[in-house]
Amino acid sequence: MFRLAAILLAIIGLSLATMPQGWAEEARKGKYDRHEGYYYPPLQNPPEIYKARATTLPEANRKRRLAFVTALTNQMMQNPYPPPFALFAKGDDAEKLIIVSLYDNAYNTIYRGRGLLAILTAAARMTPIFRKHQVEDVFTFFDLLKLQGFERVTVSDGKEFSHQIRFK
Repeated sequence: MFRLAAILLAIIGLSLATMPQGWAEEARKGKYDRHEGYYYPPLQNPPEIYKARATTLPEANRKRRLAFVTALTNQMMQNPYPPPFALFAKGDDAEKLIIVSLYDNAYNTIYRGRGLLAILTAAARMTPIFRKHQVEDVFTFFDLLKLQGFERVTVSDGKEFSHQIRFK
């Protein structure tokens, strides 16, 4: 038991010693994303910035973002085929949406990732909130995410490619 504890402490100490200089400060400033390298491979390009046309709804919160991801996942699970991708809401406030392909050679280029986001935009434009406010021809999937308080979305093939869009 003591030997296992000593090994774990040594591993933790080694991990802390090999962390990049200033890692904790970068994490506080939002420069480091602890999900990179765990849920998706490192980004190949700097994040894209999307100036949202929508503003975050006052009732947007962690619970609603998690419910959104759960509803989308449950909807995909109702299909007669396996889901093409997995969705995660991560971050302390579930403000980061991560979309990871569950199939090889899918969403493995920026163009395929944008293709997926275009499909999600088409679906978002059918939502009652877009139609009620007559923005279905203006708002995108990104605007739907911004309404709910998401700050970014990352799309990945789950193997080598990742692309991130941050909302302003």
